[in-house]
Amino acid sequence: MYEEPYRWVEAVGNRRQYLDEQFRQGSPVVALSCADGLLLLTVSRGTPKLYEIYDRIGLGGMGHPADLEKLRFGLLEMAHTEGFNRSPADVTGARLMKYGLAPIIKQAFEEIFKAPHIVKILLAELGSKAERDTFLTVNYDGTFEELSGCAALAATPDVQKTMVDVVRRSVSHVTAPFQEALRIALHAWSLGSFLQQKSDHETPEGKPRDAAQADGHAPTLPDDLALTAHLREVIQGKAVECAVLERQAPGSSKYRAIKPDELRDLLPDGLKG
Repeated sequence: MYEEPYRWVEAVGNRRQYLDEQFRQGSPVVALSCADGLLLLTVSRGTPKLYEIYDRIGLGGMGHPADLEKLRFGLLEMAHTEGFNRSPADVTGARLMKYGLAPIIKQAFEEIFKAPHIVKILLAELGSKAERDTFLTVNYDGTFEELSGCAALAATPDVQKTMVDVVRRSVSHVTAPFQEALRIALHAWSLGSFLQQKSDHETPEGKPRDAAQADGHAPTLPDDLALTAHLREVIQGKAVECAVLERQAPGSSKYRAIKPDELRDLLPDGLKG
């Protein structure tokens, strides 16, 4: 009897370790406010990772496509039921996260005799102005965070924080023009992908990367040339996926997926191919 709590904690720890490994090869997601509204960006291979959830709410995800689809359909149903029974104004990212998404993911994670959801999800909600844009992220264990200005998904919290810090440093004013925001998002995505690939390697001093951070030495970030080369390498055979929630778009639905031809014209010269 007394061993049961310990076994549960041990099982949860093993499950956390397993899930961390599953996300190391995943594609990060970046979202940030821009002059036109909100921009979401990732890189995918066939299966989309960006979706519309409701009029002013977009979703980005990483993880197993089947788990992501299951949770996305649940959110769609909740959002439209809320909008019909109450009003469209009652459908918010915070409500969907706190009452619809996070509890389901947390329950699946803690029920050790059932499979967890292999997903991390970002909700981006368009506000009436940039200062009211909302970003929410949820981890595979159900813990969620609300941010303003920008947000990211990556394999580890440290990589996510590094990506968010880079975006915030790159945006010198409240909102960047769309093409500039696209460049910043690509830079942050490339950095996240680079750090994920290097996370299992040792530092130049021969210490594990985690040990170097514990000694108080932050990992050295690659320069722009290294990130551009990395981006060119990893997107071979893949597609840059981008969507925008347009603040001034007519009608109630503000979500628009950027078509490949339009996106190709906006990408930096070295990536247009």
